[in-house]
Amino acid sequence: MNDLLDSLKGQLVVSCQAYPGEPMRHPETMAQVAAAVVEGGAKAVRLQGLEDIRQARALVDVPIIGLVKEGHEGVYITPTLELARAIADLGAEVVALDATPRPRPDGLTVAETIAQLKESHPGVLVMADCDCVETARHAVESGADILGTTLAGYTDAREKTVGPDLELLQDLVREFPDHPVIAEGRIHTPEQARAAIETGAHAVVVGTAITHPTTITTWFAAAVAGS
Repeated sequence: MNDLLDSLKGQLVVSCQAYPGEPMRHPETMAQVAAAVVEGGAKAVRLQGLEDIRQARALVDVPIIGLVKEGHEGVYITPTLELARAIADLGAEVVALDATPRPRPDGLTVAETIAQLKESHPGVLVMADCDCVETARHAVESGADILGTTLAGYTDAREKTVGPDLELLQDLVREFPDHPVIAEGRIHTPEQARAAIETGAHAVVVGTAITHPTTITTWFAAAVAGS
């Protein structure tokens, strides 16, 4: 566990995801994107979907942070123990899940989910996707290994910041010195990524700005049009 976490210290993790209905929403494509970003220097990849993880595992030898999204409201990032176990079965070293105390579809608590996952997969790490300090506290008490700012601004817990929520990041780094805190969410420039590291992030996850050409194109199209 320590070796994996040490390998990510001060490094870039790239989230390789596409949304349903988009041209790139295909497991083989996402696996190829994962291979491409590893070639560019990513030290780990974050992948959504069991088949995406399966295909990427055959192409990359860096750690995979795996998750499955089901639905669009409430707890939808790896919402059940069954999905968490399936992710670990495919060789993902880290399972990411929604760590908020909101009701989970299978009726388990975050603590129960983590405990039962680690019982069946002793070597797996759990990344708690958090939206505020209170959720992070709950995640640590529940046995999470890594804290992420992934959900900051996407629940009612905090206002959505224009860029990364560096204030939350700073609070988590200060309160949980023994837990790696990964900055994730709205990191769109190298300068923002560097700012997250300087704020104390163990590692930085960048997704949209690297792997989502549809969104990146809208940025440039708007700039060219002057809007």
